Amino acid sequence: MEAVLKNLAHTAELLAVAAHSETVQRWDQLTLSRAFHWARYCEILFSRFHTNPFIRTLMEQQLQLTGESLRAAIPAHTELSFLDLPRCQNLLLIGLLNNPDLPCSVMKVLFDPAGPAHTPHGEYEDVTGLCSHIIQCRSACKVLSPLASRSAVGADAEVQGGMLMERLDALLSRGGDTRGAEQFLDSVHQGFEEAEQHFCLVIAAALLTRANPAAQAASQAFLLAWLQRGHGVLQHLCSSLPAALLADLAKEHQKFGDAYYNVLKTWTSGMEYDVNDGDWVQTGTSCTVTFQELTGRFLALFESCPSVKANTENQLHAWKVSDGDFDDRGLSVWGDLLLALNK
Repeated sequence: MEAVLKNLAHTAELLAVAAHSETVQRWDQLTLSRAFHWARYCEILFSRFHTNPFIRTLMEQQLQLTGESLRAAIPAHTELSFLDLPRCQNLLLIGLLNNPDLPCSVMKVLFDPAGPAHTPHGEYEDVTGLCSHIIQCRSACKVLSPLASRSAVGADAEVQGGMLMERLDALLSRGGDTRGAEQFLDSVHQGFEEAEQHFCLVIAAALLTRANPAAQAASQAFLLAWLQRGHGVLQHLCSSLPAALLADLAKEHQKFGDAYYNVLKTWTSGMEYDVNDGDWVQTGTSCTVTFQELTGRFLALFESCPSVKANTENQLHAWKVSDGDFDDRGLSVWGDLLLALNK
């Protein structure tokens, strides 16, 4: 029994380290697997001894002593109780995700969409893709819940967007140093290189998250600033997401609305009139938005943000005048856009 109590105390200390210590910076996949192994060990202890009053009392006393010691060393630590033991793995995962010092290499292991790989007999069980499995379960709950409103981004993206914001909150809580948060977003972006469309949906979901508005204001502002740093995400997001969803983002965040409006203006200025097709087409850019789609995006933006409409129409008219103020189609993209918007 002495060994059991000792292991219980060490696991409680492990949970505290995972949530609050900088030592997680040195964790690798094997360390991560060992940590979850000991968390599962405590869950087994609960299932085996929770009906045994004598052993339960001994375990409760051990947890209380360990908790007092940990609180003295780590004031922010929350004491682990006997009734917490059935969810030790969940507590470990939450602690890790909320620890700003968790390295991106460990995050990649937890979120690997490939799922658990085969682990040779005798080694610790692989935890690869643990968070991806949780995302699937939580997404299924959202889809199957009769009370859940239909998501504009999809259940998977909504769950991942919420988790992304929680991680950003943790990283930015350290104060003025934002390098960790920027590296985290860069790493997430790299992880979605072959699924750029879904990544854009995750970003949209994160910006529309309202779970904790007061805490997430800074994180959403940081995410908006990161979007505009020239890595092409903003352009792809504006071209791939539905006009209505982009309009919702503009309505929710003025900075996004301004950035989106500037993207639309850039696309418009890059169009040339194709005499053979009788329409305006993009030249010299990777954007594939047609003139008709561009008009629809402007209209959706105006409907969501009426204050943008008057300023835009004044600008379009001024640019039309600078092009010669012709009313004939094909002579000024600004004039033709103004005409299309006023129909």
